[in-house]
Formats: sequence, C-alpha cells, structure tokens
Amino acid sequence: MKTIGIIVGSTRKGSFNRSLAEYVAGQAPEGYAFKFIDIADLPLYNQDLDADSPASYTTFRDALKSVDAFLFFTPEHNRSYPAAIKNALDVGSRPYGENAWSGKPGAVISVSPGAIGGFGANHHLRQVLAFLNVYVLQQPEAYVGGVMGSLNDAGEVVGDSLKGFLNDFLKAFIDWIEKF
Repeated sequence: MKTIGIIVGSTRKGSFNRSLAEYVAGQAPEGYAFKFIDIADLPLYNQDLDADSPASYTTFRDALKSVDAFLFFTPEHNRSYPAAIKNALDVGSRPYGENAWSGKPGAVISVSPGAIGGFGANHHLRQVLAFLNVYVLQQPEAYVGGVMGSLNDAGEVVGDSLKGFLNDFLKAFIDWIEKF
C-alpha cells in the first residue's frame, strides 16, 4: 500500500481546495491511500526552534516521512501560493540536512474562482518543490478556474467535466509515482 499525503493550502472553512482534495481522496485506486496532513496550526517557522522543536513540528515532519508522495492543493494569494504552504515547506525542510520532503514524487493542483485557475501559485510552488528535491509531475498541469460552477451548496464536486479532469490527473499522478 502506498500513501499519498495531501497538503491543502487553504485553511478557511468552506475551502474550494479542500472540496477538490476530498473528492480526489475518494478516488483512491487499489493499492493507494490518501492521508491529509494538516498545516493550519503549525507555528511560524523559526530557526531558533530547531534545537528544541515544538511538538507540532515533530508531528508534522513525521507525517511527511510516513507518506510515499505528496499532492498539493493550493489557492492563489497575490499571484503566489499562501503563507501557510510556505511555512509548511520551511518546517518540513528543516533543520538543515533533514529535509522530510526530499526524494518523493509530488504534484500540484491549483484551484481558484478566477479564470486563470491559480497559474501563478502553481508555478511558484513547483519552483520551491524542485529546490526541495520533490519530483514534481510536469504533465498534465492542473489549474482549476471557475471552481464554484462545479461545486454544489455543500461544497461537493458535482461538475462532470471537473470530475473527469481530476480523475485523469490522478491517473497520471499514480503513473508518475509508479516510476519511483
């Protein structure tokens, strides 16, 4: 059994990103499981804490080490990914020499109510993941724009086109993981 860690960059209630992540998690193929790794309550990274890390840092780093791959769902904040993801990337990559992200496959889905689907966030996140030695799926790319038109009032994915896209993306990501 391989486990894919899901990192949701939006920490708000009713998050579009969480809605899509929950849909994808429900589509786990045989031999795979998804594990949500929460980033909402991580204290802001501070190198002074490396010698005596808070329990939340240790729990988070252990969660990263326990999975085989990473799937990021990110909103776009000011043409980049949100601070919560940046903080999680920093916490998981420290202390120096103990990068818990390193050497695992990953993928990014950006989600936005806007038309360009979080293009800036997606590419900024990919850039940092490459530095952290996460083997990021290059194709297909996943920008989900106009997301509200594919969700019902409960926040569930109901759009057949979006479901098909997410299912195809997941298949490509599983194929990518299998290469490792």
